[in-house]
Amino acid sequence: MDRRTLIATGLVALSAPALARAQSISSEPLPPAGEAPPPQATEGPPAPQPPTPTYSAGNEDKTYSQDEIVRGVSDFMGVTAETAGGVVERLFAKNGRPTGYIAGEEGSGAFVVGGRYGRGLLYMKDKEPMEVFWQGPSIGWDFGGNASRVFTLVYDLHVPEMIFQRFPGVEGSAYVVGGLGVNYQKASGVTLAPIRAGVGLRLGANVGYLAYTRKRNILPF
Repeated sequence: MDRRTLIATGLVALSAPALARAQSISSEPLPPAGEAPPPQATEGPPAPQPPTPTYSAGNEDKTYSQDEIVRGVSDFMGVTAETAGGVVERLFAKNGRPTGYIAGEEGSGAFVVGGRYGRGLLYMKDKEPMEVFWQGPSIGWDFGGNASRVFTLVYDLHVPEMIFQRFPGVEGSAYVVGGLGVNYQKASGVTLAPIRAGVGLRLGANVGYLAYTRKRNILPF
């Protein structure tokens, strides 16, 4: 074999692997025109996903704020906002926000044994005002009579019909702030805090109860 034949044979042997690689690459399918080549797979764990936020729907607030009650007492009872604010602030500090209130009028009289009659409207948020009557006896060192407007804060009342029951007075709970008198009544977990202002003379402390009813009762017992 001459020198030219040996050189040609060597070149063919060297180029054979390169040609094989080129043929394997050209045999792979190409992506359609206008599309990007598929992404190359990568090793490793998937990227962590952000946590999905959870929301808890709380109950809508059904109570009255201190500003709402101050305005109500001031407008209904005809006193200044400062006077109303003094007694309301003390009630809120002790009991928190009320779930309702009763705005009404009452008359009462006593000579050791007495009676009290009243009528008003119960207000609760998202509910229609409801007419309420109340009456009850009082026994104690108590003389005189009066007629007054009454603005009663109602605590822990969630069903309006629960107002129709007897509410005994809480002994030793009466006090006066800025000319407005307050005392507490409580029954079945519901607390009432009547705020009274009016004319007349009622001396001393009294104990008894008030029965809240749908209709007027003649007898206070």
